Amino acid sequence: MSRAFVREDDGTNDIGELPDKLISEHRNLVTSYGLALIDAEVERLNTVLAVARADNDRGALAGAARELRYWTQRRLSAEVMPAPADAGTVQFGLRVVIQRADGRRQTFRIVGEDEADPTLGTLSYVSPLAQALLGKSVGDEVLLGNAMIEIAAIEI
Repeated sequence: MSRAFVREDDGTNDIGELPDKLISEHRNLVTSYGLALIDAEVERLNTVLAVARADNDRGALAGAARELRYWTQRRLSAEVMPAPADAGTVQFGLRVVIQRADGRRQTFRIVGEDEADPTLGTLSYVSPLAQALLGKSVGDEVLLGNAMIEIAAIEI
């Protein structure tokens, strides 16, 4: 059999270590639930890494190692914010109900960057909406883009 079109493994297909994911320049504020999510992700990634090593799967190993570096760093820099004692003003960890000019009401809980998912009703404290709402009270109106929104309620 001719070996003319068979490529020998010269090590150039090694995936090696992937570059680190970018880490936000903002403080890593988290709720206690957010910290538990980080811990669960680190534990899951340790399992994925062990399986990738056992399977000698270089791609999975590189990907899991990259994710584990990210989440380990996020765990080390996490600052758990105590639950607010009152809901007089919009603060980290509280739920905010907003009323839009078109009549829509939306509820968001202001949380850390890694636990934020607007589709689940959580909003990063560094997002433009959260930044506009922080420190405001029920009844305050806030300009967001070119539309006014009103704070309808603040809940613990």
